[in-house]
Amino acid sequence: MPASHATPWAPDSWRAKPALQLPQYPDASALASAQNELRGLPPLVTSWEILTLKQQLAEAQEGKRFLLQGGDCAETFAECNSEIISNRLKVLLQMSLVLVHGLKLPVVRVGRFAGQYAKPRSADLETKGDVTLPSYRGDMVNGPEFTSEARIPDPRRMIKAHARSAMTMNFVRSLIDGGFADLHHPEYWGLGWVSQSPHAVEYQKMVASIGDAVRFMETLAGGQMHNLNRVDFYTSHEALLLPYEEAQTRQVPRQPGWFNLSTHFPWIGMRTAALDGAHTEYFRGIRNPIAVKVGPSVTPDQLLRLIDVLDPDNEPGRLGLIHRMGAEHIAAKLPALLDAVKREGRRVLWICDAMHGNTESTSNGYKTRRFANIRSEIEQAFDLHAAAGTKLGGVHLELTGENVTECLGGARDLTEIDLQRAYRTTVDPRLNYEQALEIAMLIVRKRGPIANS
Repeated sequence: MPASHATPWAPDSWRAKPALQLPQYPDASALASAQNELRGLPPLVTSWEILTLKQQLAEAQEGKRFLLQGGDCAETFAECNSEIISNRLKVLLQMSLVLVHGLKLPVVRVGRFAGQYAKPRSADLETKGDVTLPSYRGDMVNGPEFTSEARIPDPRRMIKAHARSAMTMNFVRSLIDGGFADLHHPEYWGLGWVSQSPHAVEYQKMVASIGDAVRFMETLAGGQMHNLNRVDFYTSHEALLLPYEEAQTRQVPRQPGWFNLSTHFPWIGMRTAALDGAHTEYFRGIRNPIAVKVGPSVTPDQLLRLIDVLDPDNEPGRLGLIHRMGAEHIAAKLPALLDAVKREGRRVLWICDAMHGNTESTSNGYKTRRFANIRSEIEQAFDLHAAAGTKLGGVHLELTGENVTECLGGARDLTEIDLQRAYRTTVDPRLNYEQALEIAMLIVRKRGPIANS
């Protein structure tokens, strides 16, 4: 069991630890009331889905699968609609199709959605002109509008976030169960606005090749292969707002321990990964597979001590380490961590987040990321893992299926002038469809030879 230390654990034991990035709710009784209501609502995921994902992540640790984790930087209540959800799913399905075709490996598909409603911030307060207000911390906490009323943390937003997450999960499950992800018809996954993409021809060739392979296998089998009608799909979010996560942490029949039933694969952000912090305390006791963001300031000793707390039994599929160093720092910072973890024989899933270490601001005031830096960090990550004798088992990306212009460069070479055309994110810049598909093709070119060697 994860919480196998002598120190007792309970879903609320995090309250005795220093807690960072949590809002200050003005009404404690309203917070307690919202938590009690959450405890009575149905769970969003099941324990057997969680354990199935853990087994798949264990196989990814061994190089037998590849993890694709992607979605919005921060979901908003307003964008809980069928078009945005289905477009996001299409992007991830198309990326996974490219990866399966090129890597010749099963892909573990994990969406950053159905719960990604809270965000850490670098400052508690935000100032515009002469007015200073609490920072926007995601729709689960407060509103993005720069008004005193909107920025007050409201615990009732947790109930709304649960409802929006349930709607998203229900729609995604319905799409997948209804054949939306059917490999017999991958051409249905297209997005109309990218018909003229520079990668459209290459992608269509892949689709045709997979269709030919499916028909060939079914000819040999003498009938339709029904397991190609659907795919496994899982959810993830940064489990930042601990009052919400605590209320969703439950015991289930015929399974020991506690499960966070708000998501399959929660992670700890870089700002809240302190060894003696509240988030680490909470995560050490749940049975879900978990992950931790690892930045350039983390030392080998700090990382090993954190691993000892979060995965004391070296359990297969239990722990993912999402390194987010930045293209400029990864070559200097990552190798020592890889060597230390390998030397100690720790079983982890290494994942590359090439987004968060490459954020910058443009001369015209937009927060953005350069595609060239994202690409460089992924390429360097593959090379550094190969040199260390470790496996890069997945990628973690912020992306959308909408026609946004938030990241510079890519196939259409977006410039600073392009950013103002369709910059829609409420927090961090995301890859659009073309850029996301280009990343998938890059991974195939870098990882493919390693997988087949």
